[in-house]
Amino acid sequence: MNRLPHLMAPAAPTRLVAPTSPAAGSARLAVLTLAVASAAALAGLLHTTPAWGQAASPAQATQATQAASNAPPAQAAPAAPAAPGTATAPGASPAAASVQTARLDSVWLQPERSAAATVLARNESRLSAEVAGTVLRWGADVGATVRRGELLLQIDPTDHELALQRAQAGRDAAVARLQLGLAQLQRARDLVAQGFFSKEALTQRETEVVLQQADLASAEAQLRSARRQLERTRVLAPFAGTVVQRMAQVGEAVAPGTPLFVLSESTAAELQAHVPPAELSGLRRAGAWQFQPQGSQALLDLRLLRASPTVQTANRAHAVRLGWTPAVADAAAASAPPGSSGVLRWRDPQPHIPAALLVRRGEALGIFVRQGQQVRFVALPGVQEGRAAPTDLPPETLVVVRGQAALSHGQAIN
Repeated sequence: MNRLPHLMAPAAPTRLVAPTSPAAGSARLAVLTLAVASAAALAGLLHTTPAWGQAASPAQATQATQAASNAPPAQAAPAAPAAPGTATAPGASPAAASVQTARLDSVWLQPERSAAATVLARNESRLSAEVAGTVLRWGADVGATVRRGELLLQIDPTDHELALQRAQAGRDAAVARLQLGLAQLQRARDLVAQGFFSKEALTQRETEVVLQQADLASAEAQLRSARRQLERTRVLAPFAGTVVQRMAQVGEAVAPGTPLFVLSESTAAELQAHVPPAELSGLRRAGAWQFQPQGSQALLDLRLLRASPTVQTANRAHAVRLGWTPAVADAAAASAPPGSSGVLRWRDPQPHIPAALLVRRGEALGIFVRQGQQVRFVALPGVQEGRAAPTDLPPETLVVVRGQAALSHGQAIN
């Protein structure tokens, strides 16, 4: 058996001899061509040889060459299926998904909102002295309930009584001067008619009467002022309420503006709460509002009075005022007096989609709804992630409630 030469064996140097004739050159060129072809065949045989340097027969070499020429072209391995939620190749349709749907009116909810609230007196007045004097006595202390017009404090009226007497005397004097002036004016007119009095003197008498009338008007105004000052020595309750604070002491000298009492109105109390801007519209739409006092299970019905359109800088919320309904006014006065705190509760009447049904596609949050055998993504503007979203969709809308996480817009469903 003939052995093939080892590929790594160094080839013997070839000596090139200049051709001596055209025929001899052609023969040499054919020999070289045959040598190149043999080397190529030898390389293919070595590639199919099981072991390096193992000998192969000419028949085996021929079979290997024919097998290599007749072998079919290699095919690429099939691609692995795409992972769920990844985009499919252009022109390819996603596979039909199995989902569960339900009518919107069977899954929506009307969320209950709440906010901290405080009962405030509609009037909480700081009563101050209006005249100067000395405190003689006070008629109500802290915690006392007083009626409208009830005496709270008495200031020494002596000086003001004397001022009233002076004003009364001044008024009486002005009346007397005016009566004298009127009599003199009438006498002057009679004398002018008889020619015993000049018209210039008559004019002077008429002017004196006008001045005396002005003096009387001034004296009467001073008299009314003195009476009013005397009345102000009695500090009266301007409304029915409770004494919150008493600052006046018996024997203390007070001046106009000196604080004496703080009086809180006990009737017609109002409830104040601060509502975030996102919940103000729902508060206005609500048909019922209730207040639960702290530490109590009672719910007191309210009516909306007013809501401020301005957002307060301190807490970034709207101030809202509510009042008791007539049916609970008496119970509220006992269980929720001014100063009480609790929780304001209301229910937003607008339907809301539960947060568990919301999915994000791109920059938008929304839901998938069924249309025939496909689903459509409906974006809900202004929605916050993790919170129920208000919606105006028809109640018969079929919403995907299970399997929506892997869906895409326009995908077919089973």
